[in-house]
Amino acid sequence: MKSFRREQSGSQPPLLHPPYRSTHKRAPLLPPVALPATISELSGPIFGAGDIRPGEHDLTSQHAGVPLGQKIVVSGRVLDENARPVADSLIELWQANAAGRYRHDDDRFEGPLDPNFTGCGRALTDSNGHYRFVTIKPGAYPWRNHFNAWRPAHIHFSLFGSSIGTRLVTQMYFEGDPLLAYDPIWNSIPDEKARARLVASQDWETTEDHHALGYRFDIVLRGHKATPWEG
Repeated sequence: MKSFRREQSGSQPPLLHPPYRSTHKRAPLLPPVALPATISELSGPIFGAGDIRPGEHDLTSQHAGVPLGQKIVVSGRVLDENARPVADSLIELWQANAAGRYRHDDDRFEGPLDPNFTGCGRALTDSNGHYRFVTIKPGAYPWRNHFNAWRPAHIHFSLFGSSIGTRLVTQMYFEGDPLLAYDPIWNSIPDEKARARLVASQDWETTEDHHALGYRFDIVLRGHKATPWEG
């Protein structure tokens, strides 16, 4: 029988967190209603190796030139609540460039765009739940949540399970970033240990000599050590 470990109280952000202004508009006013999933939502589509193009995991080699910034390797494992590997999970990644600018029409930050960096990648976990991306360490950027608001450097992750109805989204931060203490999104998670699970540690085992710094970011899908997710 498969054991189930409940999430730790306070390990997930509330739907309404007053210091995070956009939650005022999107938080539900009434209790959510659980709807049963349909057969199509549970059965597919199922993602596999055929859905990923060669080199999508390497955000530094998608263009003719080399992007600006510190090259990093971000890797880790996707695990269930019993620390068992989750294979064939499609991971999508997106981020700002080294100057803190997204390649998006709505991003009006004065930081320059990098013609050699799009900021998106995809990978599939292997049989041991392992994934690996090569990218550039993103820069901090201002946002209009409050006066002098700056988001700490972060990378967005989206994970799909056995079907499109099992998508989860989270963010990865970097250890030692002084902006974390002032970020209302990171601080919306009540439990300190849960917040720490969103911070990637610098990893010498995956650091590549004269090439890239390594960071480890393991993702736990359920249970009392679950990675905090976005609402």
